[in-house]
Amino acid sequence: MAATDRTAGLAALGAERVDHRFKGLPPDAEGRTVAELAAERRNLFTGGFTTPVLTLSAEAVEHNLALLETYAERHGLAFAPHGKTSMAPQLFARQIERGAWGITLAVPHQVRVARAFGTERIFLANELVDAAALRWIAGELERDEAFEFICYVDSVRGVELMDQALRGSARRLDVVVELAAGEGARTGVRTEAECAQVADAVAATGTLRLVGVAGYEGEVPRADPERVRAYLDRLVALAVAFDRAGRFSGLGVEEIVLSAGGSAWFDTVAEAFAPVPQLSLPVLKLLRSGAYVSHDDGHYRKLTPFNRVPSEGALRPAFQLWAQVVSRPSPEQAFVNAGKRDAAYDLDLPVAQVVRDAVTGVVRGASGITVTGLSDQHGWLRTEAGVSLSVGDWVGLGLSHPCTVFDKWVLVPLTERDGTVADYIRTYF
Repeated sequence: MAATDRTAGLAALGAERVDHRFKGLPPDAEGRTVAELAAERRNLFTGGFTTPVLTLSAEAVEHNLALLETYAERHGLAFAPHGKTSMAPQLFARQIERGAWGITLAVPHQVRVARAFGTERIFLANELVDAAALRWIAGELERDEAFEFICYVDSVRGVELMDQALRGSARRLDVVVELAAGEGARTGVRTEAECAQVADAVAATGTLRLVGVAGYEGEVPRADPERVRAYLDRLVALAVAFDRAGRFSGLGVEEIVLSAGGSAWFDTVAEAFAPVPQLSLPVLKLLRSGAYVSHDDGHYRKLTPFNRVPSEGALRPAFQLWAQVVSRPSPEQAFVNAGKRDAAYDLDLPVAQVVRDAVTGVVRGASGITVTGLSDQHGWLRTEAGVSLSVGDWVGLGLSHPCTVFDKWVLVPLTERDGTVADYIRTYF
């Protein structure tokens, strides 16, 4: 199913008509299909695009895809990048083409999107207790023998609810016990003894199959390399203990899943997973980092593991939000027409990077320009003495936190270095 559905689904994206739903696109493109507009290869600055408009760098996206592919291969990791970051099936497809085992997701709606575009393997990094969603997934598993689905369990009660919803299903649902990252962390089972109780509850059902353990080291309280490594060592030890207790034997389990890895500590995950001892079955060491595909100019620029291991390479920020100066009330202040509706602001404010002169079209650095705040539809800029900035100029902004950038845009131009728009990335939030 997957390859055919993926191809057909992506082709259907190109057939979608351009209209008022899509911010920033040229008004004179109304009625064209997305594929027709992409084929025109318009220039972002001279092709009729309106501000604000979010762009993704084609070169940066390709670089980042390639970098994590080689990183995972080098460290013996399988890769299921977290799709909730972009919710963009075109990027899912490119990640899978770049060797990804599958796609990680968080909630049932996201699973439906991925399945609509032929994603064959899905790792749900959450305990799923919604009966309607469970029955739908059971139907997908029955309909498509090639479909593989794994999700968390983190409570005996959750196991009971899953079992109730899935009774009568044709295939067992694969689950991994989530080990919490510590007291006060987000989800997950707090102690190894409680993990064993959850595993016992899974074994007592006729609807679920235990295939491994998982966790999220990004939730380790007061995280530092030592605390993160200690948590990951606990996760590995839990997998070893479960295997020695025979918890993965029977029911046709072919490999033991050991999964972790956000976008801040995947180097420590690689180190902790490298010395896993030989178990009774092959071990699928599954990394789930998602923010890498776009990276950013704030939060992840500071946190990326490549800062600690520069010899392994470096990610490139792919986002740039272009906004236009609409007010210059004083020499120290200016306002652009992009705000909270357009830019992430939950972790860091945007950063002014470049200015495109409205008269000459010349692009220069944005030294001396600082974003100090965001209203719903305005960005507040402070300008130092002597900075040239006029009403009508375009300001290119770097952004922080990919997960809350993508979700503000339905169709994102993918731009080449010279400003040519090569494609459009569709999101489904």
